[in-house]
Amino acid sequence: MRARCSKDGRVTEGPDLSVTVNGMTLPNPFVIASGPPGTNFAVMKRAFEDGWGAVIAKTVSLDAAKVINVTPRYAKLYAPGGSGKDVIGWENIELISDRPFETMLAEFKRLKQEFPERVLIASIMEECSRGAWEEIVGRCEEVGVDGFEINFSCPHGMPERRMGMAMGQDPELLAEVCSWVNAVATKPVWAKMTPNITDIAVPAAAALEAGCEGVSAINTITSVMGVDLKTLRPQPSVQGHTTPGGYSFTAVKPIALAKVMSVAKTIQAKGAPGASLSGIGGVASGYDAAEFILVGSDTVQASCSGGGVCTGVMLHGYGFVRQLCAELQDFMHQHDFKSIAEFKGKFLVRLQKEAVEKKKAARVGLARDDDWSGDGFVAEAESMVAQ
Repeated sequence: MRARCSKDGRVTEGPDLSVTVNGMTLPNPFVIASGPPGTNFAVMKRAFEDGWGAVIAKTVSLDAAKVINVTPRYAKLYAPGGSGKDVIGWENIELISDRPFETMLAEFKRLKQEFPERVLIASIMEECSRGAWEEIVGRCEEVGVDGFEINFSCPHGMPERRMGMAMGQDPELLAEVCSWVNAVATKPVWAKMTPNITDIAVPAAAALEAGCEGVSAINTITSVMGVDLKTLRPQPSVQGHTTPGGYSFTAVKPIALAKVMSVAKTIQAKGAPGASLSGIGGVASGYDAAEFILVGSDTVQASCSGGGVCTGVMLHGYGFVRQLCAELQDFMHQHDFKSIAEFKGKFLVRLQKEAVEKKKAARVGLARDDDWSGDGFVAEAESMVAQ
């Protein structure tokens, strides 16, 4: 199943997949998230040529010399009892871009010169220095980026410098940094949330109150992929050493949906209809994307940073976006939706009505804990599984 995409990324047949968020118009809602698929000019150009709606470049900082990436830095979790090829989880301990900031700026500029109508967002991360944040924003704007995503969420992103998740887990510090960025930015600013926090609505609300136009959720989940029972070393292992990294791919989707729903409710409660939400986490198909849009996402990011589609890109290439578009259109055909706006957040509206109706409905399955029996336990449990 493949959608027909023009060179500008627009799907030329079927329901309209275009979206406009914070003044930025995307031909479809599928965004390359910050990570390996957006690491340099060549791969970002390929993403635009193959039809991705937007690209968020790999996170940059002013001093790339402080960034040291190691190898191996990825680990896979396979389905038990499978063929040994069925990947259900992906962990990475990769840091932000280790390429010189000047090099990345030059490539941003070149990319916008070749694709002036396409959306390029700079992912930025810095230490707790107002001057550094102001400088990185100003210099990125000079080369023509269309917006910013503040990385508050990398779970292994140099906590010793209080960057990434270490900053995102402190709502007051997050709000202060957002205010610094928004004081100088003339382009839309999104704040990328960490799931490694008790209540994601708290930092999301802080970001919106500090002037951010949008929120991205989620980044990867802190994890250790496993321990090699032959070598007795955690994975991935670099010369016998490891560190907890970020867990992603299809297994994280239920967690991501819950976090995205929480952020969507926060946006709704804040009365901020213009605020956007970019959903991330375990998206392996266009049907997965539809679920994120139903709970309130405007766009759906595809990357290792919480997602499954980064692995899809790494396994199938950038043309994978055509499959995503075709599957999303198939879902829209099934429900006679003509545009993304017709079903965005539809679940949130229905949720309130169903909550009232369910209170009136008779309970299916067992009524009380006393009704469980040892012999019929499996069948009794199955009687209460959602169909």
